[in-house]
Amino acid sequence: MTVITVNTSKGRLSLDQHRVLAETLTDAVLVPEVGQLAPPARVGFQVHFVERESDMMAIGGRLLADAGPGLDVMVIDVAVMDGDWRQDVRTAVIERVLAAMAEACGLPEPAPAWWVNFRVIDEGSWGSRGGVLSVLSLLESGVFTKEKVKAIRTAFDE
Repeated sequence: MTVITVNTSKGRLSLDQHRVLAETLTDAVLVPEVGQLAPPARVGFQVHFVERESDMMAIGGRLLADAGPGLDVMVIDVAVMDGDWRQDVRTAVIERVLAAMAEACGLPEPAPAWWVNFRVIDEGSWGSRGGVLSVLSLLESGVFTKEKVKAIRTAFDE
């Protein structure tokens, strides 16, 4: 289970960009998380697009409304269940998220003020289906590679 929240200024992303990003951001996290592209696992991912007026966002101590046009600010928050989130896996997710954003926006590279927060929700702190979920209960779903299953089980044994 993963929630990706894209916070932008109002009107920054079009409906068509939302459609593209709904899939590409999902896959940007899904592939490193389960170890392969597994479309059936997409059901466990949500992407939320949050738009804010320029007087409700600031960078460098200045409201975007006062900073003038052209300042491209966004924060992408990625919240994942506890699992195999070694630094190299986190790095892959962050790089893939930024690349997906740049591609959807038609840019050769991400803007400097696009920031990604990567948060791991502690085991026992993710709720759905009327109770608490564990990534361990998802390991036999068939979407995780054998290597990922082993890495997640190892991470929980430490």
